[in-house]
Amino acid sequence: MNPAITSRERPDPSQKGDGVLTFYDDGQGRKKDGQHRSPNSSDLAYGILDIPPWYLCIILGIQHFITALGGLVAVPLILAKGLCLQHDPLTQSYLISTMFFVSGICTLLQVFFGVRLPILQGGTFAFLAPSLAMLSLPTWKCPEWTLNASQVNTSSPEFTEEWQKRIRELQGVVMAASCFQMLLGFSGLVGYLMRFIGPLTIAPTISLVALPLFDSAGNDAGAHWGIAAMTIFLIMLFSQYLKHIPVPVPLYGRQEKCHTSSIHLFQLFPVLLALCISWLLCFALTETNTLPSAPTAYGYLARTDTKGDVLSQAPWFRFPYPGQWGLPTISLAGVFGFIAGVIASIVESVGDYYACARLVGAPPPPKHAINRGIGIEGLGCLLAGAWGTGNGTTSYSENVGALGITKVGSRMVIVSSGCVLLLMGVFGKIGAAFATIPTPVIGGMFIVMFGIIAAVGISNLQHVDMNSSRNLFVFGFSIYCGLTIPNWVNKNSHLLQTGILQLDQVIQVLLTTGMFVGGFLAFLLDNTIPGSLEERGLLAWSQAQGSEETTRVLEIYALPCGIGTKCCTSSCTRFLPFWPRREPGGKGEMGVSQLTLCSQDFSGERPQGAIETRM
Repeated sequence: MNPAITSRERPDPSQKGDGVLTFYDDGQGRKKDGQHRSPNSSDLAYGILDIPPWYLCIILGIQHFITALGGLVAVPLILAKGLCLQHDPLTQSYLISTMFFVSGICTLLQVFFGVRLPILQGGTFAFLAPSLAMLSLPTWKCPEWTLNASQVNTSSPEFTEEWQKRIRELQGVVMAASCFQMLLGFSGLVGYLMRFIGPLTIAPTISLVALPLFDSAGNDAGAHWGIAAMTIFLIMLFSQYLKHIPVPVPLYGRQEKCHTSSIHLFQLFPVLLALCISWLLCFALTETNTLPSAPTAYGYLARTDTKGDVLSQAPWFRFPYPGQWGLPTISLAGVFGFIAGVIASIVESVGDYYACARLVGAPPPPKHAINRGIGIEGLGCLLAGAWGTGNGTTSYSENVGALGITKVGSRMVIVSSGCVLLLMGVFGKIGAAFATIPTPVIGGMFIVMFGIIAAVGISNLQHVDMNSSRNLFVFGFSIYCGLTIPNWVNKNSHLLQTGILQLDQVIQVLLTTGMFVGGFLAFLLDNTIPGSLEERGLLAWSQAQGSEETTRVLEIYALPCGIGTKCCTSSCTRFLPFWPRREPGGKGEMGVSQLTLCSQDFSGERPQGAIETRM
C-alpha cells in the first residue's frame, strides 16, 4: 500500500499514489474524517483507535482474511487424513467453513473483550501435533478400506460414523484443554509461568510445531513434484523478489474519476496469487488430458476434476452449529497431549501481543490485558471444540506482520475481518472451492508455510548468546530429541506397555508429540544448567518487549463501555487479575505488567551490583 503520510503533510493532488489509503491532516492533529491522530502512531495511516471509512474497513478486512487463508485452510486439510476424510472433499469443505465461522467469532471476542489489539484469530498448528499423535493410536487408526477411494461410499452410515467418532474425540479433548488455558489466563498464572520460559524454550517448541510435518507436506507435494515446485517458486518469486514492484491498478474516485494507481500486489497476496496460477495450470492440463486419468497413475491427484462434484454438491448456505457432529467424547491421553499444545500456543500468542503493540504504535500490553487475551483464546478453543473444527484457535502471526506492511493498525479493520470470516463460514460454496485445490498445490504451499513457522521459532535465538556452549547444548539437544524420540516411539510403541491402557495412551501421545518432548527438555535444561540472564537471552528479550508506562494504556486496553473504569468498579474486582482498574495514586492510567529479572545468590538475596531488568 502507499507509504503513510505524517502529520501536517498534504498529498499533492497532481501525484497519483495508491488512491486507497491517502488522507491528509488539517494541521491540528486530526485527520480529514475528524479522527484524532495519536502521537505514538504518526507513521501509521490509521492508528489503533482510528476508524477508517467503512469501504476501506471492508477492503482491508478482506485482505486480512486472505493473509490468514493459508493457515485457515491448511489445518482442516491436514486433519482430514487422520480423520479418514482424504477421499471425502465435501466433508472437508464443511470443516473449512466451520473453521472460518468459528475464527470470525473468536476474532470479534478477542478485539472487543480480549487483549483488544488488532489481531486475527484462527486455527492453530500447535494443536496439529497432538491431534495427529492421538489419531495414530491403534484405537483411532483409519481402517484400510477408508484409504481406498474405490471402496469409500461417503454417504454410507458406516463411513460417516468412522470419521465422526474421531472428530468427536478431538472435540472433547480440545474443550478439556481449553479449560486449562482459560484457567491460566483468567487466574493470572500466565505472568508467573513466563518468568521461567525464555527464548531457549520457545525456539525448539515453536520449531517442532512445523518440523515433524515434513512427511505430510512431502507426500502431498510428491503427488506431482512439477506442480508443487512451481507453486513453491511462485510464492518465493512474489513474496521475496517482486514484493517491492508496484503494479498499476485501475481505480475510480470522485475527484480523479477513472485513473490508475500503483499497489504492491505481490507483497500483499503472494500465496493467493501462487495458488490461483497453479490451480489454473492444473485446470488447463486436465482439460487437455495432459495429466493421467487413471487413479493409480503418478500425477492423477494434480487433476482438477478429481473433486469436481464438490462444488455442485455443496449447499449455497450452511450454518455451522455446536454439536453438529454429535456429542463430544474425551480421553485422558488426548487431554495431556493437547495441554502441551496449549502451552506452545500461549507462548506464541504472548509474543504476538507485544509485536502487534509495537507495530500499531500502542504501549506494551498491561498484565490484565495479557491475562484477558489468553483467557479469551481459551474460550475460543472451547467454542472451536463445541462447533467441531477438530482444532483450537490462536493469534495469527502472519496478520501481525501484515499490519507492518499496510501501516493500518485500526481495530475496526480486524472487526470487519471477523465479520468477513463469519460470512465466508456461512457461504458453503467458498469452503467447497478451497476443498478442490489439487493435492500437489497444497503440498507446495505446506512446504513454504511449515518452513516459515520453523524459522520463526529459531528466530527467537537472536536474543541468546549462541557463542555459549551451554546454549548450543540446550537448543541442539532439545530439538534433536524432539525429532528422534517421537520417531522411535511410533515404531516401537509395544515396548512401552505398562498394562494400564489409559497410562499407555498418555505416554504414547506425549512422547510422540515432538513439540512437547523438545519444549519440556529445553525448559528443564534452561532452568537447571547454570547461566546468567544475559547469556540465556532473558535480558535482551525482556528489553525487546518494552516496559515504558504511558497514559494511552487506559484508552487502548480498557474494556468497552467503560467497564472496570467507569462502571463495574466494585472493590471486589480488584482481586481479578484480568479486570482493568485504575492504579492508586496515579492520574488515572493503568500500569503495564512488570516482570523483574535479577540475579540472586543461593540465600535468595540480590547481590550488590546485580543487574535488574523489568518487563
